[in-house]
Amino acid sequence: MTTIPTATSDWRVYSAAASPTVPAPDSVPARARRRALELDPAGYFVPTDLADAVNVAIALGQPLLLTGDPGTGKTQLAHHIAHRLFDAEAIIFNTKTTSAARDLFYSYDAIRHFRDAQLAKTGAVPLAETSVEQYITYQGLGLAILLAMPRATVSHLLPPTLLGTPVRQSVVLIDEIDKAPRDLPNDVLDEIERMRFEVKETGLKFEAPEQYRPIVILTSNSERALPDPFLRRCVFHHLEYPQGDDLQRIVSRRLGLDGERPEGTKAWINGAIQEFEKIRARLNRKPATAELLAWLRILETMQESTGAANPLTLPTAKAALSALVKNKDDRARASTT
Repeated sequence: MTTIPTATSDWRVYSAAASPTVPAPDSVPARARRRALELDPAGYFVPTDLADAVNVAIALGQPLLLTGDPGTGKTQLAHHIAHRLFDAEAIIFNTKTTSAARDLFYSYDAIRHFRDAQLAKTGAVPLAETSVEQYITYQGLGLAILLAMPRATVSHLLPPTLLGTPVRQSVVLIDEIDKAPRDLPNDVLDEIERMRFEVKETGLKFEAPEQYRPIVILTSNSERALPDPFLRRCVFHHLEYPQGDDLQRIVSRRLGLDGERPEGTKAWINGAIQEFEKIRARLNRKPATAELLAWLRILETMQESTGAANPLTLPTAKAALSALVKNKDDRARASTT
């Protein structure tokens, strides 16, 4: 377990350098191997300016707000930071249009509590099992704060899968925060800034020690503007669609082109990237990196099933366009030669 140093000769603790990926064994089907490689957090490509933004957020102890088109890798960044710094998984909170400030820290199942309390009156449920703590589930930033605290005080509150884990720093992803009601970001300003919260149903209060302060990544698709008081407490970075060498590096890592792959495979994939750029330029809705990878993945599947040297020459290659175009008008544009 790695702890962010409090003093260092270089304030940067997060690096853009590539982590080694671990290929799946040959016994795993090729399609599953490719999918695992694409999802492996070690294979995430980090541009230098993005790594700089992460380091600024860590140094300031502020959340990093990421914007960018869907599919540009906003969500995967949190997984990569957790893997890179702590060899752990990120804690995910998926924002909903109904999310309240409390949900970012814990949920309280009031309906089940009420039902069990009624059953306890009949003797069907032991009264001791209806204490309010039984109906509290810690999640998101609340769970990360618990993991940062001495185990003697919080071990009984952790889920079974995390029992026995040492005190640690965590990466929390608050995904698509722009989906939340407008009041939510302002309602959690103090909690996020001080890394503390209170469970109103029990009166318990929790606060993360500074040396284990959670790293918070926020993503937004810019569906609505976030309030200024919240933005003032964030570090901001916009993920652009990768160009040139950066796009090539992403494809190489996600498709395993850095490893042992036939030169012919590398050649047609490089040609497919060039074709993708031409198609993308014609479309109104621009496909993102995730869609490029999906398109290449289905083309490689076609190549393996037919033995073709270049799947782009197959009559069935047009079927793969469904991975790129998502409306009728763009379908016609994509088919234009």
